[in-house]
Amino acid sequence: MAALHLLLFSLLCTLFVYQCHGACAEVDSDTEAVAGKGFKLGCISCKRRSEVEGTAAIEWYFRAKGEADFVRIYTYNEGSANVEHEQFADRVDWNGSKRSNDIQDASIYLLNVTFNDSGTYRCFFNRILFYENYEYSTVVNKVVHLTVVAKASRGTASIVSEIMMYVSIIGLQLWLLIEMIYCYRKIAAAGEEALREAANAEYLAIASESKDNCAGVQVGE
Repeated sequence: MAALHLLLFSLLCTLFVYQCHGACAEVDSDTEAVAGKGFKLGCISCKRRSEVEGTAAIEWYFRAKGEADFVRIYTYNEGSANVEHEQFADRVDWNGSKRSNDIQDASIYLLNVTFNDSGTYRCFFNRILFYENYEYSTVVNKVVHLTVVAKASRGTASIVSEIMMYVSIIGLQLWLLIEMIYCYRKIAAAGEEALREAANAEYLAIASESKDNCAGVQVGE
């Protein structure tokens, strides 16, 4: 029984470590692009419960500086991408989650950025979550204010964002390391307990056998 408990605990620890490797961290997009270069428009929305299955269809909208309305420029659903505005024709590549319809990273990559690309971008996650007895639909949106410049400059927001990204990554790795150590100690303690139980059982068996032998000798006399 102790060995079975040890095996189950090991499997649970392995599952926990696997889930930690798939951890999602929401990082804000950079907001300054250089004309003539490529630029990644970041958009990440992590699910609150990673164990719940889901799907998401993505929409990107753009509003140029001085304009009042947003126009839809890009959609992505079930691996199919469509550029829906002539200004961005042949200049947008999908840079988000791959090989899964359960999208949490909806980033796109702009090619050959122009000054006309300056403005406000919004990405929408049209998400469906599948629970045991029902489905839940929700919409999450993120906003990116993009400025296109002639020459790259390192803004404070960009530096802070990068620092926070590395802090998040290091924090997740430390958390994973602590949990692995905790699991290892639990497994080691369970193993020692199993060995003690086995030793006690063996001792009792030997004692019982000795007692039976003594009783047999007395009967023989």
